[in-house]
Amino acid sequence: QVQLVESGGGLVQAGGSLRLSCAASGRGFSSYAMGWFRQAPGKEREFVAAINWSGISTYYADSVKGRFTISRDNAKNTVYLQMNSLKPEDTAVYYCAAPESRGLRTRELDYNYWGQGTQVTVSS
Repeated sequence: QVQLVESGGGLVQAGGSLRLSCAASGRGFSSYAMGWFRQAPGKEREFVAAINWSGISTYYADSVKGRFTISRDNAKNTVYLQMNSLKPEDTAVYYCAAPESRGLRTRELDYNYWGQGTQVTVSS
């Protein structure tokens, strides 16, 4: 069982940056891939980024590619999402999640553990 807690959300102007953190507790963090998803008001939750268990492989949604960077520190049981050049359309609740898999996953249904989410609001 893995528990996930996100932090780092907030209000930022368009063009600004934020770094989200997701702290994991429980057994097996370093054995799992990790992912970030987001849900904007009135929309379905969507995939943002994923990273494999070692941190060597990453994958991004087209909408954030080149602006967001996912990384992890297995010694600290933490995964990060660095968000640069933020746009108003990035406004959403951001969730970190873990699948019971070493390889990265992009489908929501492949993820077994979820955090409670952190709000990111980008003003124009």
